[in-house]
Parts: sequence; structure tokens; C-alpha cells
Amino acid sequence: MSYFTNVNPIQYEGIESNNPLAFKFYNPEEKIAGKPMKEWLRFSVAYWHTLTMDGSDPFGNPTMNRPWNEQYTGMDAAKARAEAGFELFETLGVPFFAFHDVDIAPEGSHLRETNKNIDEIVAIFREQMKSSGIGLLWNTANMFGHPRFMHGAATSSNADVYAYAAAKVKKGLEVAKELGSKNYVFWGGREGYETLLNTDMALELDNLARFYHMALDYAKEIGFEGQFLIEPKPKEPMKHQYDYDVASAYAFLQKYDLADHFKINIEANHATLAGHTFEHELHYARVNHILGSVDANQGDMLLGWDTDEFPTDIYMATLAMYEVLQNGGLAPGGLNFDAKVRRTSFEPIDLLYAHVVGMDTFAHGLRVAQQLIDDRVLESAVKERYHSYTGGIGLDIVNGKTDFHKLEAHALDANIINKSGHQERLRGVLNQYIHGGKSLR
Repeated sequence: MSYFTNVNPIQYEGIESNNPLAFKFYNPEEKIAGKPMKEWLRFSVAYWHTLTMDGSDPFGNPTMNRPWNEQYTGMDAAKARAEAGFELFETLGVPFFAFHDVDIAPEGSHLRETNKNIDEIVAIFREQMKSSGIGLLWNTANMFGHPRFMHGAATSSNADVYAYAAAKVKKGLEVAKELGSKNYVFWGGREGYETLLNTDMALELDNLARFYHMALDYAKEIGFEGQFLIEPKPKEPMKHQYDYDVASAYAFLQKYDLADHFKINIEANHATLAGHTFEHELHYARVNHILGSVDANQGDMLLGWDTDEFPTDIYMATLAMYEVLQNGGLAPGGLNFDAKVRRTSFEPIDLLYAHVVGMDTFAHGLRVAQQLIDDRVLESAVKERYHSYTGGIGLDIVNGKTDFHKLEAHALDANIINKSGHQERLRGVLNQYIHGGKSLR
């Protein structure tokens, strides 16, 4: 059956189009810096928010009209979700999707039954992927929802839970191998603590590192060659998350000899929860060579939780795509819409509206970012600001040819003249590019 009736595959119609089910900026084959848009953006649909979410929140009951969930139960609902999902993916023309294990199949009374349920849906995915050409960007294990994970998973105080988490990841890696996933994500939703009064932090961090090393060993054993990703997430649900932001995750990877084996999956809303901008997290990862993939969404600055809104902020998307372009792209990662329609946008068609807007937002950002790079707008400003390091004492500093004695000798008689950073001017230029002061069509 069709779950999105009377809807044709979404096409590019350009900025003048008034069709809400047409792309205004996303033209998949349009070349940007020598590559088609679709290769820079590598869009992916998140299975959980899109196909399983019911619209409930801490203050209200479900609101979503989802025929694939309402007309069926158990494994029949899981099969209907798969059918609806691939219909949606093909209508949008996205090349990828992503999922947690519990998104695609219900948990059984024990892990053996759960794995059997997963295998049944994976077989359906395999056929759907073959016929549609749609790939798996990444998969992961949900190790935060069930009460067994109340103390964490790979950082749990309970060794039995630790073993259960390992078994789930083992299965997840086998699924990733079978479906040709480009990545495998570790989403540490409860890898943290609430109070140090009852926490052995050193043991928990050591155990987490041991867990990651065992995952690497098993991936090698079964021949899974996808990229391993860690997704930082501050505050929610633990007060102190071990993977609070890119910097803390990178420090962990360096300490435990994992930095050569993992990259970072950065979510926009998680960046803001950590008190950073999205572009800060992307930039920090890029300059440290660990930018792997992106969860594309945005938060509400007036709310203090992970609202996971579909991205519409062109300013944010432009600066994000500037980092992606400077990174040479995201492959084998991509832009996964870890975003949910608002609770009041409850019709199935709203899923299409939301993804079209999100895809257009990043496509627009990509175009603007490439123009900024072509015109060397930000590069020129940075070069001018740091000009003092291109000669004299500054060049000696950069080349490691000085010490405190030489620097003191220079400073004693130096006439220090700072130059303005012209921040407001640059923001004005950025606005000019974003709002079409330069040709973007």
C-alpha cells in the first residue's frame, strides 16, 4: 500500500516555485566545487524520529497520525514501517537512511528473540536497498531507553548490563556488515553520571575504552570496514556526560589510543546544549581531523532541551557547510536529519514538507559557503588579522625558532599596534551573501 498518496517524487523547481513539495535550492546534480550537490550533502533520513516517533512528550500524549504504526502491532508494524520508510526515502530522493536497533524491530522477551526480530527486518531492508539503491549511512544500538540501562551501558556499574550492551553492539556490527553500512555510531545517551557520591569515574572511563577497543577488534574480525563514530551529547539525560562535546570526546580518544580509529558525529542541537555554536564543534573537529558525519537539526534557544527541530536557519547552515567544504566533504559520513516534526505537525505529509525544507536549507548553505570560499571572504579576513605571523618575530614563533629570552628582547622595545577584527563588517558581508547580494541562482 502507499502511505503518501498522490505525491510524486520531489523535484528541483528553483527559487521561484511555490510548490511546497519541490526543492527551491537542492538540485542534486548541480556542480559545486567540481562535485554534485548530492555528493557534498549525502542526505539521510533518521528512522526513529521519522517513522517511530508518536508525538508524545513529558506533558502530553501521542499526536502523530502514522498509519504504519496505528494499523498494525508488533512485527507487522515493523514491516509496515519498513515499507513506509522506503516509500518516503524514494519520494525524497535521499541516498541514505539511519536507525537504532529498537527502531526497526520490537524487543523480545530476551536478547535472542530480539535478534531474531532484527534479522527478519534486516532481510526486508536488504531487498529494499537492492531495488531502490538507497544505502545505510549508519546504524547504532539503543542503550539508553530500557530500564536495564539506568546506570549506563558501557559505563554501567553492573557487569551484566555491560555484557548485554556488548552483545547488542556485536549484533549491530553484524547488521552493519550485512547491509554495507558506511558508518557505525556510538551514541552514549547514558554514558555519564548523576553524582560522584557513588561513582567510580576512573573505572567507568576505563571500561568505556575497553568496550570501544573490543568493538574495533570485532569489526576487524568480521571484516566490517565502515567508519566508527562517537556522537557527543551534553546534559541529556545525565548531568555529567563523558562525551559532553567534541573536545572532551577527542581528549578521551587520545588518552585511550583510539584517536586513529574514531571520528565524531556532530549534532547541531547537541552543540548548542553544550554551550557552543554548531560551527564551533564542526571547526574543532575539522582542524583536529576527526570530522566524520553530521546530524542535521537545530534547537530552540528559548528551551533547554534537545528539541531536534528540522533545520531552517540559513546562517547556521552556511557556516556549517563552510566547514564541510573546507573538510573536503563528509564521506563516508553525511547529513542525517536527526530531526522531528513538531507535535502539531501530525499528518504524514508533514514529514515530506519538513525534509524538503531541511534539504533546501543545507543546499542553500552549501551554495553560499562555496561563494564565500571562491571570493576568499573569510580567508582574506583571517590572513589580514594574523599577518604579524608571516614575518619577523611572528614567523620565528610559528617556526619554533625563538624562546622567552628572544621574545622578551623583542617586547622590551616593541611598539604594539593592534588591528581591528572588523567583526561587524564581516557579519554584514555574510548577510549580503546569504540574502542574495551575490548571485546564488
